[in-house]
Amino acid sequence: MVPLDMFHGLFESIKALQHAPVYHLVFEAGLIVWLMWLLFMKSYSLTDKQKLTKKEEQELIDEWMPEPLVPVTPVSSRALHPRIVSSKVGKYIQLGDRQCLNLATHNYLGLIENPKIEEAALKCLSHYGVGSCGPRGFYGTTEVHLDLEDKLAEYMGCEEAVVYSYGFSTIASAIPAYSKRSDVIFVDEMVNFAIQKGLDASRSRIFFFKHNDVEDLERILMEQADLDRKNPKRAKRTRRFLVAEGIYMNTGEMAPLPRLLELREKYKLRFFLDESVSFGTIGKNGHGITEYYNIDPAELDMISGSLEYAVGSIGGFCVGSHFIIEHQRLSGLGYCFSASAPPLMMAAAITSLDIMKKDPSIFQTLKSNCIFMHEKLNSLLISELRVFAHPESVVKHIRLAIPSGDKTKDEEILNDIVMQCEEANLALTTAAYLTDQEKKLPEPSIRITVNALLTKIEMESAIKTINKAAAAVLSSKCS
Repeated sequence: MVPLDMFHGLFESIKALQHAPVYHLVFEAGLIVWLMWLLFMKSYSLTDKQKLTKKEEQELIDEWMPEPLVPVTPVSSRALHPRIVSSKVGKYIQLGDRQCLNLATHNYLGLIENPKIEEAALKCLSHYGVGSCGPRGFYGTTEVHLDLEDKLAEYMGCEEAVVYSYGFSTIASAIPAYSKRSDVIFVDEMVNFAIQKGLDASRSRIFFFKHNDVEDLERILMEQADLDRKNPKRAKRTRRFLVAEGIYMNTGEMAPLPRLLELREKYKLRFFLDESVSFGTIGKNGHGITEYYNIDPAELDMISGSLEYAVGSIGGFCVGSHFIIEHQRLSGLGYCFSASAPPLMMAAAITSLDIMKKDPSIFQTLKSNCIFMHEKLNSLLISELRVFAHPESVVKHIRLAIPSGDKTKDEEILNDIVMQCEEANLALTTAAYLTDQEKKLPEPSIRITVNALLTKIEMESAIKTINKAAAAVLSSKCS
């Protein structure tokens, strides 16, 4: 038996159709037809398919050339000619059958070979095992991770710290955690590749200023201020960031921090500083460039650094206010989705910090070595080579005094010098870059790293070896 309500509803629908405008009915009918066409219309007709002959099929098969799974690697690529290290990467390293003085890796304080650090790592290994088995937010946080964060915050004089499991991902994750598509970032053109990847991930508008040129930065900031005055509604939604390095890995130069802070205050910028190279190397107590210039770390919004250089462990960290750091625990992709660093490496980092805190004289020794190396490089290097760096920087770049203009050719010359030095028991390396991805490709260079364990005799001997190798290579290239 059909319910009476159904008849009533049908009657009302017919009545509504009778009073509806004609254009409305036509429009609805058109929609129905269009939907039916979408549902039942085939995307192609089987009759349109052209049948090939056996000969044509074979010709197409013979002509087809699949793309390589990976790009073709040049014969001169470093990947095809690895230099195998068969020892600890300390002051001396074993390269093949040669024991070489190591000026190539970033063991600035010489802590990698410290027995106390080794003992602490082994003790932690016996308690926690090797891996942490998950990201920090799930099962990857141990007591050792939290202890290291507390010690880093205390050491740097900041409210809080967060530790990442990989040095590269630290600043690359921290930048996009705050800066988004509608924001603006002002950044030095020579920042390292990790910062560049963080800029890409943020999808913000990026403005590069000339290296360490605060006048050029202010020019760009003034242009942005003019745009903001013309469009105040957009300006209210736009956040502005300034990103720099304490000591630039690509140049060895030190950032003019006081001047940058003046512009930060004047133009209301959020300031992120990467101290991967300067942390543990600059300042009376190794606190970095803020201590060097006697600036309160609270003047900066965030400081990031690496645990893979001076500290001799793995991972990276960010320090700042509680509000800034806590946000990364939810938005820092490298923190949220990467397996946390092995507890044994965190124990090694804690022991390194304890050594740095108890014996600040190590920083004075390192400073003396950096200045001595810089002065000797300037006075002893042959005229065809020049050194580029801040005198107190642990990273120094040796470049050709007169580049040929062909970066590939210049890099080959420098690589030949490095190989000649290796034959003389000196381990060096040329600075490597992803040439097709770098924002501003630095000039080819031999990158020298200074450490606190070097003696003056060893440094002078290293410079003489470089000169001898360079003279041999350059004479053979010119002849």
